[in-house]
Amino acid sequence: MALNLDCVGKEFGPYTVAYDDRDVMLYALSIGAGPDELKYCYEGAEGFSVFPGFAVVPGTRALFDAVATLEADLTRLLHGEQGVRWFAPIPTSGEILTRWKVAAIYDKGKGALAVVQASSTDGHGQPLFENVFSLYIRGEGGFGGPRGPESKPLEPPTDRAPDFRVEETTLPVQSLLYRLNGDRNPLHASPEFAAVAGFERPILHGLCTFGFGLRALVKAGLDNDPLRLKAVSARFAGVVYPGDTIVTEGFRTAAGRVLMRVTTGRGTLAITNFEAEVA
Repeated sequence: MALNLDCVGKEFGPYTVAYDDRDVMLYALSIGAGPDELKYCYEGAEGFSVFPGFAVVPGTRALFDAVATLEADLTRLLHGEQGVRWFAPIPTSGEILTRWKVAAIYDKGKGALAVVQASSTDGHGQPLFENVFSLYIRGEGGFGGPRGPESKPLEPPTDRAPDFRVEETTLPVQSLLYRLNGDRNPLHASPEFAAVAGFERPILHGLCTFGFGLRALVKAGLDNDPLRLKAVSARFAGVVYPGDTIVTEGFRTAAGRVLMRVTTGRGTLAITNFEAEVA
């Protein structure tokens, strides 16, 4: 089935996501937070707050609404890249309103790349964050559209050790836990669906691995101060399975810039071009 190319540029929404402290604590737990990060996991902790990666949770509906609007086949869908920019701390409960659009669809030959932009505010119209999802749909290229810009690979320095390195092992149930945030794609739960999609078993959500990487950055690179995190972009480069070890290495490359690389304990790449803008 051909993609719906007519949706490009049209704005949808706003849709409203109501959430409370249970939702923000679930997110923190689903990306590996625990007793040493209690301020994200326990409402009675001093300085109880929302880990900034939670921004992707209200944005997930935009992703799935875009997939439906594009008329894309979930079994052919890969989440290619992710970007987030924060404008204010996320409240621990309330309502988030999101407007979204398919900003572009690029013809990559063997597949199509759809870029989805989603801007979110609180219930009073205060900008909170913006998500940019890049979705690769296998087998949907060749429609004659523009190829789009080629992003330049960002390679970590090879002449020195990383400024920080964090190694954590995911749980065998990590994807089953993370999907409770709202990403119910059966690729992350159903062995049968995963097999149809070409994987040996259900895989971990890219955004779960992304969350592990953000936690490593905040803990080891930002003195555990999440408010220093301003923006981040990342490219999903490989498969992570529940139970895998996630290794995040970070390099300070310039003032206010940190470049990270995320690999698995199996030695495979998971996330590349993982760059953060920090205060």
